[in-house]
Amino acid sequence: MILSPVEWEIVLLSLKVSGTAMAAILPVAFGLAWILARKRFAGKVVLDALIHLPLVLPPVVTGWLLLILFGINGPVGRFLADTVGLTFMFRWTGAALAAAIMALPLMVRAMRLSIESVDRRLEGAARTLGAGPWRTFFEITLPLALPGVLAGMVLGFARSIGEFGATITFVSNIPGETRTLPLAIYTTLQLPGSEAIVTRLAIISVILSLGALVVSEVLVRRSGLGRGRHVF
Repeated sequence: MILSPVEWEIVLLSLKVSGTAMAAILPVAFGLAWILARKRFAGKVVLDALIHLPLVLPPVVTGWLLLILFGINGPVGRFLADTVGLTFMFRWTGAALAAAIMALPLMVRAMRLSIESVDRRLEGAARTLGAGPWRTFFEITLPLALPGVLAGMVLGFARSIGEFGATITFVSNIPGETRTLPLAIYTTLQLPGSEAIVTRLAIISVILSLGALVVSEVLVRRSGLGRGRHVF
């Protein structure tokens, strides 16, 4: 299976979008997972529901909401454009944003379960021996939760690779800019005699997604979440 230069461009753009999405959303996902796992406060159920909303909303609705908030005339989009020069409309950065939002619930879910699985007695023992909160976090909590955190990242990567609806609604389908693997497959399907191209792109998508899921499952088992607890 030999990919053409255009097909390689699509694959590399998809990896770029997904990688950027994971790097950008990781601190947010971990922070939200930590809050849900360790904090008690009014409105926690509402926050949990909002985080998981992209899982149940039609992706087109998510893309429409992103368009309202991060579009050229949207409040967040206008602010970012005026202050740091960051724009999302019709750019790969917008595709990365859409992928990050759609992957966020899966990442938070996996990370939250991993944090909850950490034995609080170990943290208490470290504090008793004189370790401060930050030292306890970096030397006890984070190493124990790390496999689940990595599993969440890989799950998010797999989800972002397959993102379609929110992306095409938010940033359209522009060759070389926002046309990732799902959008390229959709576009190519409309062309006569394109079965070979669609097959190659679909195989690449399956390989990337399957590989990410296998890695995620291995990490989940290593973290201990596989014993009676599941990410989904």
